[in-house]
Amino acid sequence: MSSEGNAPTFAVIGGVKAFLPKGYETRLIETSFGNVNAHFSRAAGRNIVIVHRHVGGVEHVPPHRINYRAIVMAIKQLGVERIISLNSVGTMKNHPIGSIVLAEDFLDHTKSRVSTFYNDRTVHVDMTEPYCPQIRQVIKDVLKKKNLVFSEGVYVCTEGPRFETRTEIRMMSQFGDIVGMTGVPEVVLAREQGLCYASVCIVTNNACGLGEKKITTSEVLDVLEDKNKLLFDIVVETIGQLPEDRSCNCRHSTIDACL
Repeated sequence: MSSEGNAPTFAVIGGVKAFLPKGYETRLIETSFGNVNAHFSRAAGRNIVIVHRHVGGVEHVPPHRINYRAIVMAIKQLGVERIISLNSVGTMKNHPIGSIVLAEDFLDHTKSRVSTFYNDRTVHVDMTEPYCPQIRQVIKDVLKKKNLVFSEGVYVCTEGPRFETRTEIRMMSQFGDIVGMTGVPEVVLAREQGLCYASVCIVTNNACGLGEKKITTSEVLDVLEDKNKLLFDIVVETIGQLPEDRSCNCRHSTIDACL
């Protein structure tokens, strides 16, 4: 498809092994925060754009070095208002490996990431409901229709690239359900731009200290490889069922938030 004159209406942000449909077109999007490779395609009769987080100047950009601001700004510049994020996570609550968890809130345990577009003024963006309720409801409807087992929970984001210690997991599990390294500041930056954002998490492993052996990247990649197509099918069906008009308050999050 030609991206000119066919502006995408939905964005999908994917991580490792993220799925790309056939017939996509790749274009470099320039932003004031850096350049982003965006893949344009169609799904469910709508134009979409897919961005892979870990693509950059090196073979695989580690989670703490991802240019989250450039990714979100590129999506914003394209005129997209809705984002569905795909995140691989470890479970702290015995979710089955390969199962789906929809993030309903988050805890930020990152340390050095730039988490705002506003460095020259104070903007207290509202994060009472960080994940778009309208998108989340449609995703849940799709999952139920497909008879897929899923749950909802609190996403804890750590800095990475190392995995967590047993003690860190023991502490975080008091408040969170799943742990990952890419969900924040992405969700915050999307909210600062008034975008709707929802996260579909795939459980790839038990969190550190909760399994019988150490976590390996091979087991994570194997689960992602196995569930990749299913995840994208869920995204496509969600896109097809979402009404064109946004009924949520995501776009109002910065109203009366500035000092």
